Amino acid sequence: MTSAAGAAGQRSAGEATERLARTVFALLVLACLVAFFLTQHLKHTPTAVQRFELTPFFSPTPSGHIKEARISFKLSRADEATVTILSSSGATVATLLRDYPIARYKQFSLRWSGRRGTAHGYARLPGPNGATTLAPKLAGPLTPAGEYRVRVSLREQHRSVLSPRGFKLVLR
Repeated sequence: MTSAAGAAGQRSAGEATERLARTVFALLVLACLVAFFLTQHLKHTPTAVQRFELTPFFSPTPSGHIKEARISFKLSRADEATVTILSSSGATVATLLRDYPIARYKQFSLRWSGRRGTAHGYARLPGPNGATTLAPKLAGPLTPAGEYRVRVSLREQHRSVLSPRGFKLVLR
């Protein structure tokens, strides 16, 4: 009788272990399915800032051919944007816009003169097809030659997006 009770106890423990293993396996399969569908949803959700277009290089000197950096992008949702220029070390060298309302899905264009500081006003430059380009007025000194990137901070979305590539300021 003792060996029968021991065998029943082992069978019961084995069944409990098997049940636990099946439950864990089912939970893993469920987690994988949830992760798959979440990934698919994220793949098809548009990024917050789209179509970053930057002048590869510019030279704000009298002999420079391209005197201002051209910056443009599109937002997937209307928002108030702050646009800053960052040095290669990540330091902010210029603030072109602060909490400026930008419409969704409309290419927004700016110019940067290569000067440091925070913009105090804007010049509106007419462009092709009725588009307007903002040229922020900066009074600071020229930044040194080097690699720079653009950061777009979106107020309502509580996020910042760094341009995928940078551009060069060349002093010749």
